[in-house]
Amino acid sequence: MKFLLDNWMLISVALVSGGLLLWPVIAGATASGLSTAMAVQMINREKAVVVDVCEPAEYAQGHVGGARNVPLAQLEQRLPEVVKNKALPVILVCASGARAQRAVATAQKLGYEKAQALAGGLKAWKEANLPIEKA
Repeated sequence: MKFLLDNWMLISVALVSGGLLLWPVIAGATASGLSTAMAVQMINREKAVVVDVCEPAEYAQGHVGGARNVPLAQLEQRLPEVVKNKALPVILVCASGARAQRAVATAQKLGYEKAQALAGGLKAWKEANLPIEKA
């Protein structure tokens, strides 16, 4: 007990340091969406289909390579035409990730159980220096 009282400052610094080191792990677990690294892995290993839910004008300015454009407003009608195999993983992308999160709910309602949004959207994709295409 004397050790704890004599070294309370060192112990508190150690606890705060440990908490700060664990913060990215805790924050990553609560962040919704798929990281860019996991998305690339799914595209390469599991033949994931990338669906861009941006408007056609945004899509033309730049999109993930090989992505198919289905605007969010048309997703319920057109997704079954674009991705016929519901067993394949579907990665939904938009400019920042917000629309893609809403699109996940629609895709899952249609039976695409492996649908996930790209966390951070196209912005995160560009920040990771991954290739984009322009139409």
